[in-house]
Amino acid sequence: MAAGVHSMTGFARTEGRLEAPTLLAWSWEIRSVNNKGLDARIRTPAGFESLDGPVRQVIGETVARGSVAATLSVFSDQDPNDVRINTGLLDRLLALVAEKAARLPAGVAPARFDGLLAVRGVIEIHQPMLAPDQAAARDDALIKGLKAALADLSRSRTQEGARLAPVIGSQLSTIADLIAKAAQLGATQPEAIRAKLTRAIAELTAGNTQMSPDRLAQEVALLAVKGDIREEIDRLTAHVAQARDLLAAGGPCGRRLDFLSQEFNREANTLCSKSQDVALTRIGLDLKAVIDQFREQIQNIE
Repeated sequence: MAAGVHSMTGFARTEGRLEAPTLLAWSWEIRSVNNKGLDARIRTPAGFESLDGPVRQVIGETVARGSVAATLSVFSDQDPNDVRINTGLLDRLLALVAEKAARLPAGVAPARFDGLLAVRGVIEIHQPMLAPDQAAARDDALIKGLKAALADLSRSRTQEGARLAPVIGSQLSTIADLIAKAAQLGATQPEAIRAKLTRAIAELTAGNTQMSPDRLAQEVALLAVKGDIREEIDRLTAHVAQARDLLAAGGPCGRRLDFLSQEFNREANTLCSKSQDVALTRIGLDLKAVIDQFREQIQNIE
């Protein structure tokens, strides 16, 4: 897998043809979107079910995370009129429609005949029997085509990731700037607490009772300990450094970045709860907003 940050969204298509034992044109279409883990969905025509296992293995070797849909289409030189109708299956479907038609809710029409013909297995194109070595050669060629499509998909996801990385890096820089501002205001919190406590005492006592300087210092020290945000600042700074390291290393890092975003948010919440200053609270709220934007962006990282 190529270095750098990878997006989970991408599209690729490859096509080719086989000459023997019968002319067979084929195409692979691969689409991938966001997902918490790896979810591979394979669609192959009737007669190509043997590819399911190898296709899943190849996808797992190429893609670490995302919902991947791989669709194989084949076109042969066989007479298109050489088809077979599975009359047994069609009769059972028709009987089921007749049985359930009277029980359908108002406004719901029963299945039509053309819809039943579209049910997988009703219309079967006759496939010539292949010798084991011929089937193996066909499957090998198709898997080779799949690998080419997955290589294109990986390049597509890497290019999208390259566009996302600067955006995420800019958000981390904004977070770091806000952390630095919070640290500066946090250093003045004891003075702010002292002034706030002094005003509160004066208002409550209407100036009739004076608190001793020692008692005031004790109360300020107690509140300052409760409002100390240095630990949160240190952890936030460490999280920024770790996120930057993950982006620099590249590869599948989306889950770890998502975990870091949760840690970012937890520390920002604690910072806001400890704030004794309107300006610090405002920085905490700005920090939460940027962290939320950061989390939205990394949902697309593999």
